[in-house]
Amino acid sequence: MEESKTPLLDQLESGPWPSFVKEMKRAAKKSPMAKDALGQLELSYTEKRVHWKHGGIVGVRGYGGGVIGRYSDAPEQFPEVRDFHTMRVNQPSGWFYNTASLRTLCDIWEKYGSGLTNFHGSTGDVILLGTVTPNLQPAFDALSEAGFDLGGSGSALRTPSACVGPARCEYACIDTLDICNDFTQTFQNELHRPMWPYKFKIKVSGCPNDCVASIARSDMPIIGTWRDTLRIDQAEVKHYANSDLNIRGAVVAKCPTKALSYDATKMELSVQPEECIRCMHCINMMPKAIRPGVEKGATILIGGKAPIVKGAYLSWVLIPFIKMEPPYQELKDLLAKMWDWWDENGKTRERIGELIDRLGMGAFLKAVELKPVSQMVFRPRSNPYYFWSPDEIN
Repeated sequence: MEESKTPLLDQLESGPWPSFVKEMKRAAKKSPMAKDALGQLELSYTEKRVHWKHGGIVGVRGYGGGVIGRYSDAPEQFPEVRDFHTMRVNQPSGWFYNTASLRTLCDIWEKYGSGLTNFHGSTGDVILLGTVTPNLQPAFDALSEAGFDLGGSGSALRTPSACVGPARCEYACIDTLDICNDFTQTFQNELHRPMWPYKFKIKVSGCPNDCVASIARSDMPIIGTWRDTLRIDQAEVKHYANSDLNIRGAVVAKCPTKALSYDATKMELSVQPEECIRCMHCINMMPKAIRPGVEKGATILIGGKAPIVKGAYLSWVLIPFIKMEPPYQELKDLLAKMWDWWDENGKTRERIGELIDRLGMGAFLKAVELKPVSQMVFRPRSNPYYFWSPDEIN
């Protein structure tokens, strides 16, 4: 029996989960580039170091982003991946495709690249993995003709992304798909032409379940919410109680602010609206009995990011409630102020959340002309991070 050429990668096929190694091997049967990518990955596992290097900026005409230049540091051993550039393709809102679109994407990439794809990158884009420099422009032209555009990369607005929202989810409080598409179309210049200290991400979640993890992964999360109170159907509460759901233990006791109370005798649930922080736990546990309120909008946050230069940041509340209705001009105007302040004060590779941390939330709020609100801090009197000037105190 012939000895395997990729013994370490073979181990990754042995688990109960889908394996990217299996797919790379399938691609390698008809793509020399995929075959060499597989071989170089095995070498990286063997030597415990990465064999990719960034060797300069590559791109397509008129765009400053959308392409990530990548080269092998072992081109003699793996000549097919001497160039192995990645193209990011702007995904449709909510990641809705038809099969014709998917086939078109794959046909283009098999013609101009390695055939390897990633659906999707952490930003949201379709990731087309591996092509040579001369093929970048022809691939982009083919994508454009098919109705696709490149996404963001570098120190630019990254491709906005959104959950499926009202298309598939009954909890959606805002039209995530329209917001994502509108912001993508509005900020084409910011998306395709890097001009900032570092990257900026916008992610849109339809409800506080935050299925795109916007609060942890984006500089400006837009999270659907409601301003009034939960709607409770007491008849359905009784059905849950009669079906042996432990309402007091599984729902009421786990409310983080103790906003819920349950009368076991009457089998009725009640809520103190002023205490509810819209965490969605009760709705998730009793979806037939509890619904979001009717006065819907979004909470706007600022500053989330993964750990790169500094540690991971969760976003801070910026605007507790805002109506999200087209053309969303109020939020777009706020974004322009944020970007001006960040561009003026930010250091190279400093995210906006890191800048706020360095200069203070007070300086940021003054620059973007927003007043501090109590939702920004857990205990305002014990948090030295926020300061109110004498002229701001009534």
